[in-house]
Amino acid sequence: MSIQTVARLALTGAALLSFSLPTWSADAPAKAGTVAAAKKTTAKKAAPAEPALADLTPEQLDSAQRVLVGKNACEFNQNVDVAAVGAKPGYFQVAFKGKIYTMAPEPTTTGAVRLEDKKNGLVWIQIGSKSMLMNSKIGQRMVDDCVHPAQKA
Repeated sequence: MSIQTVARLALTGAALLSFSLPTWSADAPAKAGTVAAAKKTTAKKAAPAEPALADLTPEQLDSAQRVLVGKNACEFNQNVDVAAVGAKPGYFQVAFKGKIYTMAPEPTTTGAVRLEDKKNGLVWIQIGSKSMLMNSKIGQRMVDDCVHPAQKA
């Protein structure tokens, strides 16, 4: 390696060090606190607001009256909890595996109760003897054989 190559490498290394190392000044702690505060501010961005729930049709409100709320014991020792949304009559929150889905009733021709979360593609179907949670996007049951205490009777 020639002396010129070594000198070029030394200058390049010195230039890189001068750009990457912070300079010390009396107000360095104040600047560090400001940077940390700025990082915290950007990290605490507000979650996007949920869109407002649309008004339901009379048929949907009629279907909502037949929804069984409460805990449903399902296959493989799983549970699905169905609760009414207090602020918006006719809507329900369906909780499964730590996630909560807001669902609206959809009228059916069979008499079954059908709740849908169109955004996530989930459907809660309640018939006389059992209920099930399905993912309509992939056409698969997420959990089956869910039984509410009222369905046992």
